[in-house]
Amino acid sequence: MFHQHRQLSTAFAATLRRNIADTERRLLLQSSSSFSTLAIIGLTERQTQTPCSSTFYRQSQSTLIPVRSYTDANTIKNKFTSSQNSKVVTNVKSIFEKHLFNGASINIGGFGLGGIPETLIHELQGYDAAKDLTIASLTAGVDGFGLGKLFEVDGKVKRVLASYVGENKNFENMFFNGKLEVELTPQGTLAGRMHAAGAGMPAFYSPAGAGTIYSEGGLPIKYKRTDDGTLEVDIESPKRETRVFDGKEFVMEEALHADISFVKAYKADTRGNLVFRGTSRNANPDAAMSGRICIAEVEHIVEAGELKPDEVHLPGIYVDYIIPATHNEKKIERLKTSHDGDEDGAEKSVANIGSARLRMIKRAAKEFKNGMYVNLGIGIPTMASNYIPSGVHIELQAENGLLGLGPYPNISKREHPDADFINAGKETVTAIKGASTFSSSDSFNMIRGGHVDLTILGGLQVSKNGDLANWIIPGKLVKGMGGAMDLVSAPRAKVVVTMDHVAKNGSPKILEECSLPLTGKGVVDRIITDMCVFDCDRSKGGGLTLVEIAPGLTVEDIKNATDCEFKVADDLPLMVDEEEDGDEKIVG
Repeated sequence: MFHQHRQLSTAFAATLRRNIADTERRLLLQSSSSFSTLAIIGLTERQTQTPCSSTFYRQSQSTLIPVRSYTDANTIKNKFTSSQNSKVVTNVKSIFEKHLFNGASINIGGFGLGGIPETLIHELQGYDAAKDLTIASLTAGVDGFGLGKLFEVDGKVKRVLASYVGENKNFENMFFNGKLEVELTPQGTLAGRMHAAGAGMPAFYSPAGAGTIYSEGGLPIKYKRTDDGTLEVDIESPKRETRVFDGKEFVMEEALHADISFVKAYKADTRGNLVFRGTSRNANPDAAMSGRICIAEVEHIVEAGELKPDEVHLPGIYVDYIIPATHNEKKIERLKTSHDGDEDGAEKSVANIGSARLRMIKRAAKEFKNGMYVNLGIGIPTMASNYIPSGVHIELQAENGLLGLGPYPNISKREHPDADFINAGKETVTAIKGASTFSSSDSFNMIRGGHVDLTILGGLQVSKNGDLANWIIPGKLVKGMGGAMDLVSAPRAKVVVTMDHVAKNGSPKILEECSLPLTGKGVVDRIITDMCVFDCDRSKGGGLTLVEIAPGLTVEDIKNATDCEFKVADDLPLMVDEEEDGDEKIVG
């Protein structure tokens, strides 16, 4: 009886806390004030404007229904914040005062500069009452913009969880000088942990990072400088729990809850239902779900009922507050375009590439088979898509949430760069007919679920057993693993690595064992270098076989440049034909 009474008391207390929090939120929503400009719109077909309002039209069967848009701040405040059911708030600071505190954890949507909540980040930068924060986001922004603005304030951020931090020099300097704790996490794992928090799952198992320093522990989280200037590890990552399923090792990943989450949406109604646009969806839905309180920054806000139920990407049940995107610069990190006559940017991409690297690109393109779903890494792998063999049709998947990746926008065809459509390298792209967009967690579900047929990515080192290292040089280079750990651990996908056969100093990059921290253990199927092609028999205990060679080289040349033993195929063809080893393309 006492146990039952205690359960009832606990349940009552939890319900009471929820009711109090909901009441506080509603009071805050009703009392919000002070903001600049907001556009309230419907689905746009055509528009006319007056100084303080606009009329937009949306198609309803054969009738154009006018939807009034307001840009006058007082009108918007009175119309959209006075309703008890509206989640629209115009005073961000009032939300922070209720829910932010020193040491709080914040999960933030966005990828690179795409889909980042610029307004919320700007407001947080200037909010002095919250310091020593733990920030989780797929990437760490750039110097002076996006999340990079938060690192400019001393003591604002204590720890960062991210998959890739390579575009932020200030961030890197803070890390190596002991001013910032950094927990590098595979991109799919980070998105999955956020999603798990919102789905009520305490943990899940992922193959990403199994058998590497990520799962085995010892990855530097914080450095310190000694009196003599030596760099030492102050905090390192603990060993993670693993379990074997069907003979394969998996890493247990705990759900990543946050005290508050910041997300960016293209459109929302006053009840908090969100619509995202293009690849700006990325981890925004996952971050929204994971926060105990969620603030959604929105470009366009409409009345409840203006969004059709099937349009909604994220239901309003996950969203507590809607604020207008008053800081909405939407910078493009890597502007890429093409023009008629430059083969969709192909010649521009390879103009400064030597014949050895061009040979690698052309050879990598021969891996494409008709009907494949393919994920390409940055650099040489992506360039290979300019040389797809004739008659072969593939569909490119970008892990930031696009299936059906197209070429760079063609200015000659009036295709303008769009900040909401970028690839995993943060370059502006287009989407082909039949393309689809989705969240980061869904993207990596495709990858981990074995639905991607081929992954081509770069490498720093590969061992004879198919181990790959391509993401960190301890104490010197910290960029992060990005989505690589997820990609190389995917079942049924062929993993191909493209890289120079030797380093700039002449040292071999194909080794008996990798000396750098691994991206994946026993994951590589094929290695394509400027000198040759190796196949790795990872299913039978490892071992390399030389299967193709570059024109003008001998097997002895390959042996001298390789730091492990290998077999030689009985039939050893050239990796590209003699006539292909020049500057001519296979197929545009």
